[in-house]
Amino acid sequence: MREFRLLWAGETISVLGSSVAAVALPLVSVMTLEAGTFVVGLVTAAAWLPWLLIGLPAGAWVDRLPKRPVMLACNTVSMVVFATVPIAAWLDRLTVAHLVVTALAGGVANVFFSLAYRAFLPILVGGDRLMEANAKLQGSESAARIAGPGLAGLLGQAFGAVSGVLADAVSFGVAVWCLRRVRVHEARRAAAERRLLPEIRAGLRFVVHDPCLRTLTAFSAMSNIALMGYQSIQVVYLTRDLGAGPGQVGAVLAVAGTGGLLGAMVAGRLAARAGTARAFLVCEAFAAPMLLLGPLAGGGAGLVLFAAAGFGMSAGVVASNIVTSTFRQRYCPPALFARITASTSALNYGAVPLGSLLGGVLGETVGVRQALWIMAATQLSSVAVLFLSRIRRMRDFPGVARCAA
Repeated sequence: MREFRLLWAGETISVLGSSVAAVALPLVSVMTLEAGTFVVGLVTAAAWLPWLLIGLPAGAWVDRLPKRPVMLACNTVSMVVFATVPIAAWLDRLTVAHLVVTALAGGVANVFFSLAYRAFLPILVGGDRLMEANAKLQGSESAARIAGPGLAGLLGQAFGAVSGVLADAVSFGVAVWCLRRVRVHEARRAAAERRLLPEIRAGLRFVVHDPCLRTLTAFSAMSNIALMGYQSIQVVYLTRDLGAGPGQVGAVLAVAGTGGLLGAMVAGRLAARAGTARAFLVCEAFAAPMLLLGPLAGGGAGLVLFAAAGFGMSAGVVASNIVTSTFRQRYCPPALFARITASTSALNYGAVPLGSLLGGVLGETVGVRQALWIMAATQLSSVAVLFLSRIRRMRDFPGVARCAA
C-alpha cells in the first residue's frame, strides 16, 4: 500500500535521526560542554516532561483534529528546533540552557505527534493489518536504532558530536516530505462535542475502569522510571567508567539495538502461538533480568556485557510493545483513542523525566555503576506488578467486541 509505505519510510528516517540525536545530545553535553551526570539526566528529562505537563489536554485536542496535519506541523517544528543546536555551536553560543530548551520544545512536538501517529495508523491500514503494520514499523525502528548510535559515533569522531543533532533535523525534513504525499480521508468531530474537561475525563475514566489498561499503565510507569534511569546515564557509564570513545559507544549501542530486530520478528508468531497476553508476559519476563548484565564488569568485558544487556532488553521490550500497541489500537474506541492514549501516556511518559533525573542524581551520589544496579532491580520489580494482576491468568488480551460492550 503506497500510503503506508510513505509513512513507513518517513518514520524510519525520522527514527534514525532521533536515535543519532539520542547519543549525540549526551555526547554534546559531556564532550562539548563538559557537563556532569546530572546535566545529562536533565536534558533527557526535559524531552519527556511535556507528557506530564500537557499530555492530557493534548489528547483531547488531537481527537478533535485530522491527524496528518498535526503530524506535519510537529515534524516541521522539530526540524527547526533541532537545527538551532548546530547553528549555536558553530557560532560558539551553545549552552546547557539551550540544550534543555531544545529538548523541551522537541518534547512538546513529540507529544502531539505521538498521539496523532498512533491514532492515524488504524485509519491508514485497518484493524486486520495492524499487527503486521506495527511489526514492520517496530522492525524498521529497531534497524534505525541499530544504525543510529554507530552513525552518531562516526559523525562525532569525524565532525564533532553536534553534527548528530544536525542529522536529526534533516531527518525530520525527510519525514515531512514523505508525510505530505500521504493521502487519506479523515473525519472531523462535530464542534458541539468540543468541551475540553469532559473529554479529558472520558479518557481518564475509560483507563481507570478498565483492568487491562489500568495494569499496563501502572507497569509501564514503573518500567519507564527504571529504563530511562538506566539509559540516561549509559553514555556516561560507557565513556567514563569503561573508557569508551565515541566510536565504541556507537558500536555498543548499535549491537544492543539489534535485539529489537529479533523482537519484531518473533512478536507476531509468539502472540499467535501463545496468545497475546502470554506473549507480552514472556517478553517482559525475559527483558527485565537482562539489564543486570550491564553493570557486572569493567574493561572490555564490561562493553560486551553491556551490549548483551541492551540486546536482550531491546528484544523483549520491542516484542511486547508490538503486542500491546496492536491490542490498544484494536481495543479502544476510535473516537476516544487519543484521549485514552494521552491518559496512559501522561503517567507512563510523565515517569520518564523522573527516571532520567533519578538516574542522574543517583549517578552523582552513589556512582554510575551503582545507579545502574538500582535501575535494573527496579525493572525487575515492575514485572512483578504484571504477575500479580489478572493478566497473568489470560491467554489473550480482550478484543474490540468486549470493549464496545
